[in-house]
Amino acid sequence: MSSSIAFYAAAAVAGVAFVVQQAANAKLRGALGSGLWAGFTNFAVGGVAVLVLIALLRESVPPLAAAGRAPWYAWIGGLLGALYIVGSVFLLPRIGAAALIALILVGQMLTSLVFDHFGLLGVPVHEANVPRIVGAVLLIAGVGLISAF
Repeated sequence: MSSSIAFYAAAAVAGVAFVVQQAANAKLRGALGSGLWAGFTNFAVGGVAVLVLIALLRESVPPLAAAGRAPWYAWIGGLLGALYIVGSVFLLPRIGAAALIALILVGQMLTSLVFDHFGLLGVPVHEANVPRIVGAVLLIAGVGLISAF
């Protein structure tokens, strides 16, 4: 039970970081005068942070053969992350943080329901039952309210 609370708290903290990241990236875009350079900077700083963690935790370098065993779709995360970061950098100043985050959340929720229901890309199957669908509909309604005003 207490580990579940810790996981939920960690997810909430990640949500806070998510919003702060969007605002920081938008500010960086303004300072640099380029959304693309802001996106690149985001990934460069994040890459350095991960390298520091690797060094601190003394992670060993995985064998090259392990990389070859990964399915093709395992390699598109960086590309999709770049699309997300650059898109967010351009959209936040135009539609606002609340609408951006709400719309991203709707896209994530609908895609997650499909991935869960069908077990796409190895995600464990969780049926898209009535409560989950009602929750998604309510989320979309909330986005409509947030974006309308």
